[in-house]
Amino acid sequence: MFKLKLPTDPRWANIAEDNLEEILTDHAWCEQKAATNAIGLITMVPEHTEMVAELTAIAMEEMDHFNQVHEIIKKRGGVLGRTRKDDYVNDLYKFIIQGSREDYLVDRMLFAAMIEARSCERFKVLTENIKDEELKTFYKELMISEANHYTTFIGFARQLGDAEKVNKRWEEWLEHEAKVIQSYGKKETIHG
Repeated sequence: MFKLKLPTDPRWANIAEDNLEEILTDHAWCEQKAATNAIGLITMVPEHTEMVAELTAIAMEEMDHFNQVHEIIKKRGGVLGRTRKDDYVNDLYKFIIQGSREDYLVDRMLFAAMIEARSCERFKVLTENIKDEELKTFYKELMISEANHYTTFIGFARQLGDAEKVNKRWEEWLEHEAKVIQSYGKKETIHG
């Protein structure tokens, strides 16, 4: 569905499962950052009423996911650790075109779509490879949500720019992400 060029090695799920407290804390902060990103996008497209409404819903859903992860952490006797730097996201961010307003907005939407696509793919890997039944079910539900967010952001990019150019740029994003992700998949973080 996402056409990701380099799938996650299923052994990453074993790394994650060996330190669930760490992966859950990292995941919680990823959800918070996704909510913050959606809010930031609202400030860039206030004239697009439908987008604002959809981005508001995404921000609220991402914060609900944050809360759900936090509840799992608490239920398991843990505490939410400090926020983590997400090198993968920072590496992707550098690929955003800083040109015209249209190019920048399209790329911000594609950037968000890429993160959602990889997160969804990682949740699928967790669902298929970890033994923890509660987390298998949880990540399967989130996988569906992340797929919807991916579709929404791609759709927004196509609304903001020429669809043919957006599709071409998405292919460039896929190629770039494949190079970036080669350095990741070895840590107990959602993108690490």
